[in-house]
Formats: sequence, C-alpha cells, structure tokens
Amino acid sequence: MTAAPGKFRIDIDDAVIADLRERLQRARWAADFGNEDWSYGANGASLRALVEYWADGFDWAAQQRDMNRFEHYRVTIDGVPIHYLLKRGVGAAPIPIVLTHGWPWTFWDYRELIEPLADPAAHGGDPADAFDVIVPSLPGFGFSTPLRQTGVNYWKTADLWHELMTGVLGYPKFAAHGGDWGALVTSQLSHKYAKDLYGIHVSMPIWPGVFASERPCDLLGPMLPTLPAELLPQAIAWERGVLCHITVHMLDPQSLAFAMHDSPVGMLAWLLVRLRAWSDCNGDVESRFSRDAILTKATLYWATESFGSSIRFYAEAARRPWQPSHSRTPAFEAPAGISIFRKDPTLLLPESSVANYRLHHLATHESGGHFAAAEEPLALIDDIRATFRSLR
Repeated sequence: MTAAPGKFRIDIDDAVIADLRERLQRARWAADFGNEDWSYGANGASLRALVEYWADGFDWAAQQRDMNRFEHYRVTIDGVPIHYLLKRGVGAAPIPIVLTHGWPWTFWDYRELIEPLADPAAHGGDPADAFDVIVPSLPGFGFSTPLRQTGVNYWKTADLWHELMTGVLGYPKFAAHGGDWGALVTSQLSHKYAKDLYGIHVSMPIWPGVFASERPCDLLGPMLPTLPAELLPQAIAWERGVLCHITVHMLDPQSLAFAMHDSPVGMLAWLLVRLRAWSDCNGDVESRFSRDAILTKATLYWATESFGSSIRFYAEAARRPWQPSHSRTPAFEAPAGISIFRKDPTLLLPESSVANYRLHHLATHESGGHFAAAEEPLALIDDIRATFRSLR
C-alpha cells in the first residue's frame, strides 16, 4: 500500500540543536597519543577543532534554508517512510532521474548536481539534457525515518524506488544513478526493472550478489571463483581494508547505535574517518569537504536520529541475501554509463566489474574518490548527461 505524498519542509526543532551544542561543549575526550597519522582512528586534535566549530560557529539554520530552496516530499510505501527532493527540469523534454546516495552520505551529497541536471542551460549546458531530478533519502536515513521494520536492504529499496518513480510520481520510464549503496540499488533496478528504465549510471560498478555469501563478512564470496588467480591477492587485500568498517555494521549495528545515538562526538569521529579514508584528499579531509559540508552531514544524522537505522542497511543485506530475478547476461540489462574514479580505495577491480553491465558509456577519472558527487560534481554531471543523451 502506498499513501499519497505530502509536501515536507525541513525544520529541525531549535531545542534539538541547542541540546546538540550542549553535548558538544561538555564532551569527555579520550586520550589520543601516537596517532598523528590517523593510524589508530580519528585524530584527536583534528576532531576537537571540528567539534569546537560545530558547537560555536556552525550555522545549521543557514544550511537548512539552503535545503529548503527545493521542494521536499514524504510518502509511505509498503509501510516504509520515504523522503525525496524533487526539482522539475527546464527544457523541451526533461526525463526523470533518481539519484541514490550511500553511507555515510545523505541526499544532500547531491546538492551540486541538482540544478545543473534540472536546468542545464542555466549552467552552461544544452537544455536538451534536462532531467526531472528526484533525490530520495535511503530508508532509515535522514528524513526517511523512523524506520521500524526489518528486512529493508538495497534490493528491497530498488522495489521501493520503482514504486516511487512509476506509481507515486507516475513516470512510465525513468533513469537512475547511484554511488556506494546507491550503486547497488541502481544496479538492482537495472537487473529487475530494465524495461522501465532509459538506462542507468553508476560511479561504483559492482558484481551481482555482493553481500550474498553465507559468511556475513565475506563480501567477495560470489566473485572469488570467477577471478583469475593473479587477481586474488589484490581482491583479498581490498577486503581486509574495508572489513573494519563493514563487520561492525553487519554484525553488531545496534550496539554501535547506542553509543552513537548518545555521543555526537563519537558519531562525528566515525563519519570523519570514512570521509578521510575513502576520498581523494591525501590525508587532508577538509581539502575535499568543507567544515560546513561535514557538519551538515553529521547534523542530519544526529537530528533525525538515523545513525542506527542507517547502518542496519548492512545487516539487512547480509541477513536477506540477494536472489536473482533472472539468469540472463549481463546481469544488469539496462544500458549503463559507468564512471570510474581511480582514487576511490573502495573500488575493486572496476574493469572486471564493468562486464556485469550492458555498457553504453564509460569514463575514467584520475581525480576523485568514493564520494564522486561531492568531490567531482562537474565530472559526474558531464558523465550523466553523456550517458543519457542518446537514450532519451
């Protein structure tokens, strides 16, 4: 069952922000020594400087006003609350595109893409490339809360997005883009709903069945038997590099949620380490993300009380493994644009992953990491436009 969507304005209660600032000001700081290189985790001096700004200098009201320049809606689909931003295209024949974020992203990571994709002529582009831009918050993230049911993972989200785009918004066909979890959601749309898509674009090509191993932290289970022997050491080294993050989210998300729900400093540290480690920042996280951008992300997680439900996305992927809808090849059947950002350390064997898609457009970038929409928005805008230019 799907309820009718209702307009929504972002309006975090002042008392929530006041409580946040009070908690930040009376934080109890852990000792940090021998950690100038962040090898033990978040560096205390860097974190403390960011927290001091969060408590006394960060202007949440200004960020909120910026978000409210756009139309926001909320709708309930199959009992799941969904928030989405909608920007109508300006051009002769805009087509709809749904942009899906990942973790630790929010819908607002796409802020630099929304207006150029919707109104390309106003941003130096061709009005023929215009899109209706729809940016949802993943279930359990941000304003797609409170999520109070289990089982909502990336392939379930693809079902929700299909209903959002075709049922709620009434588009007979649509385009889709995603990175991180958004790449899995988008690829699943291509697998199950290819006939309803103009095509897809991803900034992280994947293999079908990721997270489907019987071992909950064996991300490469479905992939390893298909890899040439010379690539196995690289694949296993990659898995070791991400498991410290994924293992807790998959196996013990609720314990972590209790800690992060009570400590904004702890939550910020957890987010900050991922931003630094997975971006193309050469160890200087603020070279890629402004303080305001980092703290807007953190405030969205904190104020919506969504950290705990957001990390359950990992556990649900492992507990309810992906089942293919068909055995045809390639697994992801819709025409696909793929952007490869070489400085993304979470990207595994991208050229091999491309074979799982019906490739339509491929672009490779030497600059930019895991957070393509925030790090290299202009490159991503160009790639999305190029992908769909001949698919409309």
